Amino acid sequence: MMGVFTKKLTLPTPDEALVGRPDPIATAADHYVFHCPLTAPAADTHEEAVFAMGCFWGVERLFWELPGVVNTAAGYAGGYTPNPTYKEVCSGQTGHTEVVRVVYDPAVISYVDLLRVFWENHDPTQGMRQGNDTGTQYRSAIYYDSGRKQLEAEQSNQQFNAELQEKGFGSTTTELLPAGAFYFAEEEHQQYLAKNPNGYCGLKGTGVSCPINFGVGVA
Repeated sequence: MMGVFTKKLTLPTPDEALVGRPDPIATAADHYVFHCPLTAPAADTHEEAVFAMGCFWGVERLFWELPGVVNTAAGYAGGYTPNPTYKEVCSGQTGHTEVVRVVYDPAVISYVDLLRVFWENHDPTQGMRQGNDTGTQYRSAIYYDSGRKQLEAEQSNQQFNAELQEKGFGSTTTELLPAGAFYFAEEEHQQYLAKNPNGYCGLKGTGVSCPINFGVGVA
Protein backbone atom coordinates (compact mmCIF):
# COMPACT_ATOMS: atom_id res chain seq x y z
CA MET A 1 0.00 0.00 0.00
CA MET A 2 2.85 2.39 0.75
CA GLY A 3 5.44 1.40 -1.82
CA VAL A 4 5.98 4.98 -2.97
CA PHE A 5 7.02 6.11 0.49
CA THR A 6 10.25 5.62 2.38
CA LYS A 7 10.08 2.57 4.63
CA LYS A 8 11.32 3.56 8.07
CA LEU A 9 11.74 0.81 10.66
CA THR A 10 12.72 2.83 13.75
CA LEU A 11 10.54 5.26 15.64
CA PRO A 12 11.60 8.90 15.86
CA THR A 13 12.24 10.60 19.17
CA PRO A 14 9.93 13.45 20.17
CA ASP A 15 12.61 15.91 19.08
CA GLU A 16 12.92 14.23 15.68
CA ALA A 17 9.18 14.06 14.99
CA LEU A 18 7.46 16.37 12.52
CA VAL A 19 5.92 19.50 14.00
CA GLY A 20 2.41 18.90 12.69
CA ARG A 21 -0.31 21.51 13.03
CA PRO A 22 -2.65 22.88 15.71
CA ASP A 23 -5.92 22.16 13.89
CA PRO A 24 -7.40 18.80 12.82
CA ILE A 25 -7.10 17.86 9.17
CA ALA A 26 -10.32 17.54 7.17
CA THR A 27 -12.14 14.22 7.43
CA ALA A 28 -15.55 12.80 6.52
CA ALA A 29 -18.64 14.25 8.16
CA ASP A 30 -20.58 10.97 8.23
CA HIS A 31 -19.80 7.25 8.36
CA TYR A 32 -20.31 5.76 4.90
CA VAL A 33 -21.74 2.49 6.29
CA PHE A 34 -23.52 3.50 9.50
CA HIS A 35 -24.71 6.94 8.29
CA CYS A 36 -23.91 8.56 11.61
CA PRO A 37 -21.56 11.46 12.45
CA LEU A 38 -18.05 10.05 12.08
CA THR A 39 -16.38 12.10 14.81
CA ALA A 40 -19.21 12.01 17.36
CA PRO A 41 -18.18 11.10 20.90
CA ALA A 42 -19.35 7.73 22.17
CA ALA A 43 -22.74 7.69 23.86
CA ASP A 44 -22.83 7.13 27.61
CA THR A 45 -23.94 3.53 27.04
CA HIS A 46 -21.13 2.80 24.56
CA GLU A 47 -17.38 2.19 24.88
CA GLU A 48 -14.35 2.85 22.67
CA ALA A 49 -11.35 0.78 21.63
CA VAL A 50 -8.35 1.63 19.46
CA PHE A 51 -6.45 -1.06 17.56
CA ALA A 52 -3.56 -1.14 15.07
CA MET A 53 -3.20 -4.22 12.86
CA GLY A 54 -1.48 -2.96 9.72
CA CYS A 55 -3.20 -1.09 6.88
CA PHE A 56 -6.30 0.49 8.41
CA TRP A 57 -8.52 -0.07 5.36
CA GLY A 58 -9.09 -3.77 6.03
CA VAL A 59 -8.97 -3.37 9.79
CA GLU A 60 -11.82 -0.89 9.77
CA ARG A 61 -14.02 -3.18 7.68
CA LEU A 62 -13.25 -6.11 9.99
CA PHE A 63 -14.69 -4.19 12.94
CA TRP A 64 -17.64 -2.42 11.32
CA GLU A 65 -18.99 -5.83 10.31
CA LEU A 66 -19.19 -7.03 13.94
CA PRO A 67 -22.59 -7.05 15.68
CA GLY A 68 -22.57 -4.44 18.44
CA VAL A 69 -20.11 -2.07 16.74
CA VAL A 70 -21.88 1.23 16.08
CA ASN A 71 -19.13 3.46 14.67
CA THR A 72 -15.58 3.12 13.34
CA ALA A 73 -12.95 5.46 11.97
CA ALA A 74 -9.52 5.19 10.41
CA GLY A 75 -6.89 7.33 12.06
CA TYR A 76 -3.46 7.78 13.55
CA ALA A 77 -2.23 7.27 17.13
CA GLY A 78 0.76 6.31 19.23
CA GLY A 79 3.12 9.02 18.04
CA TYR A 80 4.10 12.62 18.64
CA THR A 81 3.03 14.78 15.70
CA PRO A 82 -0.29 16.59 16.31
CA ASN A 83 -2.90 16.32 13.56
CA PRO A 84 -0.67 14.47 11.07
CA THR A 85 -1.48 13.82 7.43
CA TYR A 86 -1.40 10.41 5.80
CA LYS A 87 1.77 11.29 3.92
CA GLU A 88 3.47 12.43 7.12
CA VAL A 89 2.56 9.23 8.95
CA CYS A 90 3.85 7.17 6.02
CA SER A 91 7.19 9.01 6.20
CA GLY A 92 7.87 7.39 9.56
CA GLN A 93 8.59 10.79 11.07
CA THR A 94 5.50 11.16 13.26
CA GLY A 95 5.76 8.04 15.43
CA HIS A 96 2.12 7.19 14.73
CA THR A 97 0.73 3.88 13.57
CA GLU A 98 -2.41 3.39 11.46
CA VAL A 99 -5.26 2.65 13.84
CA VAL A 100 -9.01 2.15 13.90
CA ARG A 101 -11.30 3.68 16.50
CA VAL A 102 -14.10 1.27 17.39
CA VAL A 103 -17.24 2.44 19.19
CA TYR A 104 -19.29 -0.48 20.47
CA ASP A 105 -22.23 -1.43 22.65
CA PRO A 106 -20.88 -3.55 25.55
CA ALA A 107 -24.34 -5.05 26.03
CA VAL A 108 -23.87 -6.74 22.65
CA ILE A 109 -20.11 -7.25 22.27
CA SER A 110 -17.45 -7.09 24.97
CA TYR A 111 -13.93 -5.72 24.91
CA VAL A 112 -12.70 -9.29 25.31
CA ASP A 113 -14.59 -10.23 22.15
CA LEU A 114 -12.90 -7.35 20.31
CA LEU A 115 -9.50 -8.45 21.61
CA ARG A 116 -10.08 -11.94 20.26
CA VAL A 117 -10.90 -10.50 16.83
CA PHE A 118 -7.79 -8.32 17.05
CA TRP A 119 -5.39 -11.16 17.86
CA GLU A 120 -6.79 -13.69 15.40
CA ASN A 121 -6.88 -11.45 12.32
CA HIS A 122 -3.28 -10.28 11.96
CA ASP A 123 0.22 -11.49 12.77
CA PRO A 124 1.33 -9.63 15.92
CA THR A 125 4.89 -11.00 15.78
CA GLN A 126 6.19 -8.94 12.86
CA GLY A 127 7.48 -5.77 14.46
CA MET A 128 7.41 -2.78 12.13
CA ARG A 129 5.47 -4.45 9.36
CA GLN A 130 2.41 -6.49 8.48
CA GLY A 131 2.95 -8.87 5.60
CA ASN A 132 4.38 -6.96 2.64
CA ASP A 133 3.53 -3.60 4.23
CA THR A 134 6.68 -2.36 5.91
CA GLY A 135 7.15 0.67 8.16
CA THR A 136 6.52 1.94 11.67
CA GLN A 137 2.96 2.87 10.68
CA TYR A 138 2.12 -0.84 10.36
CA ARG A 139 3.10 -1.95 13.86
CA SER A 140 0.59 -3.84 15.96
CA ALA A 141 -0.86 -1.92 18.91
CA ILE A 142 -3.62 -1.76 21.49
CA TYR A 143 -4.34 1.60 23.13
CA TYR A 144 -6.55 1.15 26.20
CA ASP A 145 -8.55 3.74 28.13
CA SER A 146 -9.11 2.07 31.50
CA GLY A 147 -7.37 -0.11 34.04
CA ARG A 148 -9.68 -3.02 33.34
CA LYS A 149 -9.03 -2.83 29.61
CA GLN A 150 -5.30 -2.69 30.33
CA LEU A 151 -5.57 -5.88 32.37
CA GLU A 152 -7.63 -7.62 29.68
CA ALA A 153 -5.25 -6.53 26.93
CA GLU A 154 -2.15 -7.61 28.86
CA GLN A 155 -3.57 -10.97 29.87
CA SER A 156 -4.82 -11.70 26.36
CA ASN A 157 -1.38 -10.80 25.02
CA GLN A 158 0.28 -13.24 27.42
CA GLN A 159 -2.12 -16.04 26.57
CA PHE A 160 -2.01 -15.53 22.80
CA ASN A 161 1.77 -15.21 22.91
CA ALA A 162 1.94 -18.65 24.52
CA GLU A 163 -0.38 -20.08 21.86
CA LEU A 164 1.70 -18.57 19.06
CA GLN A 165 4.98 -19.91 20.39
CA GLU A 166 3.46 -23.36 20.83
CA LYS A 167 2.58 -23.23 17.11
CA GLY A 168 6.10 -22.18 16.09
CA PHE A 169 5.67 -18.42 15.80
CA GLY A 170 7.84 -15.80 17.46
CA SER A 171 6.85 -13.61 20.38
CA THR A 172 4.26 -10.87 20.02
CA THR A 173 5.60 -7.38 19.36
CA THR A 174 2.29 -5.62 19.96
CA GLU A 175 2.51 -2.20 21.61
CA LEU A 176 0.20 -1.97 24.65
CA LEU A 177 -0.12 1.57 25.97
CA PRO A 178 -2.64 3.97 27.50
CA ALA A 179 -4.70 5.69 24.84
CA GLY A 180 -3.41 9.10 23.83
CA ALA A 181 -4.73 11.39 21.14
CA PHE A 182 -6.59 9.82 18.23
CA TYR A 183 -6.35 11.75 14.96
CA PHE A 184 -8.97 11.09 12.29
CA ALA A 185 -7.53 10.21 8.88
CA GLU A 186 -8.54 12.00 5.70
CA GLU A 187 -11.99 11.43 4.19
CA GLU A 188 -10.69 9.14 1.42
CA HIS A 189 -9.45 6.64 4.00
CA GLN A 190 -12.70 6.44 5.95
CA GLN A 191 -14.62 3.22 5.18
CA TYR A 192 -12.35 2.81 2.17
CA LEU A 193 -13.35 -0.76 1.38
CA ALA A 194 -17.07 0.08 1.49
CA LYS A 195 -16.44 2.69 -1.20
CA ASN A 196 -13.91 0.49 -3.05
CA PRO A 197 -14.98 -3.15 -2.53
CA ASN A 198 -12.10 -4.49 -4.62
CA GLY A 199 -9.52 -2.30 -2.91
CA TYR A 200 -6.39 -3.47 -1.15
CA CYS A 201 -6.76 -5.41 2.11
CA GLY A 202 -3.60 -6.72 3.74
CA LEU A 203 -5.24 -8.50 6.68
CA LYS A 204 -3.97 -12.01 7.25
CA GLY A 205 -4.10 -13.92 10.51
CA THR A 206 -1.80 -16.66 11.72
CA GLY A 207 -4.49 -19.35 11.93
CA VAL A 208 -3.89 -19.57 15.68
CA SER A 209 -6.95 -19.26 17.95
CA CYS A 210 -6.91 -16.85 20.86
CA PRO A 211 -8.22 -18.46 24.06
CA ILE A 212 -8.60 -15.52 26.51
CA ASN A 213 -9.48 -17.77 29.44
CA PHE A 214 -10.23 -15.18 32.08
CA GLY A 215 -13.60 -13.98 33.28
CA VAL A 216 -13.23 -10.34 34.18
CA GLY A 217 -16.65 -9.34 32.90
CA VAL A 218 -17.86 -7.13 30.11
CA ALA A 219 -15.85 -3.99 29.37
